This record gives sequence, structure tokens and C-alpha cells, in this order.
Amino acid sequence: MTEEKLGSHAEGSNAESTILVGSKNVMSYVLACKTLFDKGAQEVVIRARGRLISRAVDVAEITRNRFMPDLIVKDITIGTTTVQTDKGSELNVSTIDIVLARQ
Repeated sequence: MTEEKLGSHAEGSNAESTILVGSKNVMSYVLACKTLFDKGAQEVVIRARGRLISRAVDVAEITRNRFMPDLIVKDITIGTTTVQTDKGSELNVSTIDIVLARQ
């Protein structure tokens, strides 16, 4: 259940950047977020699930409060996804998407 990915994908006509929070330390994701904004992204989506949701919130808050005070939380989306365990059973896991945007 550890997903770590930094990348971007196009959605509609707007390019969107997404950070998938995993088991790295918080500052790795803060740096990734700042890098995407420095490269010109207008919005960055911080995505996490399960126990890593609190880490995603930390990433958003540290990025906004320490490094980029001009950012706003544009949207927060919560949900549930089904994950198959190693034993073959299905498990519901909570998810969160936090969208940070420049003002």
C-alpha cells in the first residue's frame, strides 16, 4: 500500500500535477510540491490513502505555511477505494485528494 510517484498528466485542457504520498519522509513530498510549482504548475494534487492521509495533510500545510504562503487549498476530495490484500480478500481504504493552487 505504499505508492510514491511524482508526475503530471493532462486533464481536459489544463495540465495537472499529482503527488502520490507514500512512505518517504514529509519533506520529500514538500520538495516535490514546491518543484512542480516552480516549474510553472498552477495546481498540484496531493493524493494519499489509508494511514498516509495525515502525511498528505502535513505536506499541504508545510508547503503553504513555510515555503509558499501564496498557495490556497482549492479543493479537498475524500473517498473510499477497494484494495485486494495479499490473502485475496478485499479491503476498503479511505482516500484524499488535496488540490493546492496559486492565488
